Amino acid sequence: MRLSKSRLLAGLHYAIPLAVLLTCIFMRWQDVPFVDQLRLSVFDTYHRISPRTYEDVGVRIVDIDERSLEELGQWPWPRTRLAGLLYRLRSAGAQVVGFDIVFAEPDRTSPARVVNDWPSGPDTDKIKALADNLPDHDALFAQFIRGTGQVVTAIQLTTKKIDKLPRQIGNFSVSGEAGRTLSDFIPVLPGAAKNLDAIEDAASGNALVNVSPEQDGIVRRVPLLAAIDHELPAIGMPVYPTLSMEMLRVLQDAPRTMNVRMSGASGSERWTQSQGIEAIRVGAVTIPTDHAGHMWVHFTGHQTDRYISSADVMNDALPTGSLQNKVVLVGTSAAGLLDLRSTPLDRVLPGVEVHAEMLEQMILEHFLTRPYWAAEAETIALLILGLFFVLAVPRLGAIWPAVIGSSLALGAITFSWWAYSSQLLLIDPAYPLISLLAVYLATSSIGFMRTEGERRQVRSAFANYLSPALVEQLARHPDRLKLGGETRDMTLMFCDVRGFTAISEGFKSNPQGLTRLINRLLTPLTDCILRREGTIDKYMGDCIMAFWNAPLDVENHAHQACESALAMRRALDELNIERQTEATNENSPFLPLNVGIGINCGDCLVGNMGSDQRFDYSVLGDAVNLASRLEGQSKNYGVDIVLGEAIAKRVEEDFAILELDLIAVKGKSEAVHIHALLGDARLQNSDGFALHRNAHQNMINAYRAQNWDEAKALLDQCREMSCTTDNSGPLDGLYVLYEERIRLFRATPPPTDWNGVFVAISK
Repeated sequence: MRLSKSRLLAGLHYAIPLAVLLTCIFMRWQDVPFVDQLRLSVFDTYHRISPRTYEDVGVRIVDIDERSLEELGQWPWPRTRLAGLLYRLRSAGAQVVGFDIVFAEPDRTSPARVVNDWPSGPDTDKIKALADNLPDHDALFAQFIRGTGQVVTAIQLTTKKIDKLPRQIGNFSVSGEAGRTLSDFIPVLPGAAKNLDAIEDAASGNALVNVSPEQDGIVRRVPLLAAIDHELPAIGMPVYPTLSMEMLRVLQDAPRTMNVRMSGASGSERWTQSQGIEAIRVGAVTIPTDHAGHMWVHFTGHQTDRYISSADVMNDALPTGSLQNKVVLVGTSAAGLLDLRSTPLDRVLPGVEVHAEMLEQMILEHFLTRPYWAAEAETIALLILGLFFVLAVPRLGAIWPAVIGSSLALGAITFSWWAYSSQLLLIDPAYPLISLLAVYLATSSIGFMRTEGERRQVRSAFANYLSPALVEQLARHPDRLKLGGETRDMTLMFCDVRGFTAISEGFKSNPQGLTRLINRLLTPLTDCILRREGTIDKYMGDCIMAFWNAPLDVENHAHQACESALAMRRALDELNIERQTEATNENSPFLPLNVGIGINCGDCLVGNMGSDQRFDYSVLGDAVNLASRLEGQSKNYGVDIVLGEAIAKRVEEDFAILELDLIAVKGKSEAVHIHALLGDARLQNSDGFALHRNAHQNMINAYRAQNWDEAKALLDQCREMSCTTDNSGPLDGLYVLYEERIRLFRATPPPTDWNGVFVAISK
């Protein structure tokens, strides 16, 4: 049996890490979203560290910005104004003008359309007749586009089907991939927002302005071509170029037909089975792409040098020659026009600047690429190194494979960075390394489990003599296997449920219900302590013992204990509200839960206490005993939180505290001042509480001076003042107690040397 179990564990030592490795390879091959997002995050990091250096190659953005809208009027502008803008651009020497704007609707400011909504009448009919003879703004704009030439208009692909296709000016030929068409790989959408026919017919190019973000909303790749799901005879789906590529074609005066090279084409060096698009040739420029025809954008980040305000163009405020031989994109950065994008370098960037950056890269022939072999190379490296870890860790142990793996990780990151910074290649080191880490953790975890299994027998033997928690502590720190402790300044808390005997009597026939009630009570109270860095020493039935500043140092531990007590009171109030609602719904009696809390601080001995046979981490000392006695006195004084004199002095500036008495608790001959904790700094700083505290202290002083009439008058005043604060509930019992004492002392005065000490006869 032992041999069989040993063989099973040995088999699992290889099988489980191998399964992890194969799962990681499968996820990589399927390119699940997590893997893709991880890879993109790495590339974003490279991008931020080393963005593309901006070089002025003559690409400009004529921006319809906020100032242009303020000076020239709100959008949309009349087409006559756009015609004037186009005329000024071409007159200033712009070689090509591309619009990142779709002119899909007729201009509503054309004379015939303006007067068409006017009411009929002799005068308006004459005006309408005159307006019919005035030039249509759209026709005038189209005339300027045709007359100036070298203008590229925009198409926006959408999910809404259309009846008429946009004009296809730039088109494509395909080489390679026999039997496959472009629409097998590129984005295909049902329809498009197109320009008016007159405007499209006048343009030198018609192109896409779609900028497709990744799943996280960030633009990294832009499709250079896309199709509309509308089959044409002998052609198939019409395919359109992106704006930057169409402007590059017009700029070069290149043929309308651009060449798309697919995998398997003549001259292709692809040695893997990957299929798709490799590159697109536009005139003299070859643009590398991914398999779906996307171009990786190597951003420089937002550059103000690219921008010229439309207002400056229309106001003839440009320096002479500033647009000579420039390539101009007309777009908008105005927030209200909603053409804003996110990139790895800019959280908000005008969409037109993405096209400008792409056009700059095309002119510079500066292309960021992810090699076609990258995915296969990363997977092969993962497989080889993963198998190494699967086989090596059981034989060499965890340390040497970890050293080798760390060296490989450093090498992979260095190579990936070199490929990006020097060769403009995107190689992913992250997912292979994370996968290898998962394989390593799987193998080392199995080894740890085997070792832990061998140690479990030792633990189970010692568990017969020591608590499980202490066994684990001693297993980690054998040097603590000794009796003794240290003296520390600590804060102690005892919390007990009042009237628990009466409550438990209602559960005589339902002990499980009583257990659930105790757990329901102790859980939130314990949480209040642990959240404020307290340590639970032990549970004693319905009682909690806790302390602060051991075994670890706790700053302001007295304050933390007081905060815990107030939080426990709030948690108990919420629990009672829940229980009362439940009792009402169940038509059963309701007994509220109340607790008494005693808190004290001082020097204590803390450490492993007990005998040679069994010991626990606990605390001893006079301050501990006093804290326990204070909890017992909370019921006698009608308050729920009682503080010792030492802790009251430490926290009196930050909490609402009233002195209760000068008392000699049972078991102690020395009297101590005890106090009630009523609230936090908000209550302590209130005007009402300040007046109440002064009157209360005067009442205590008069009581100890045996001025019974003055003490009674002040007591009545305190009782009235407490009704104006949120303390009235906790203090009713206290003032009844003092009223009874005053009545008794009037009948039987104490000795003349009485100092006001009350000697407690019960715990």
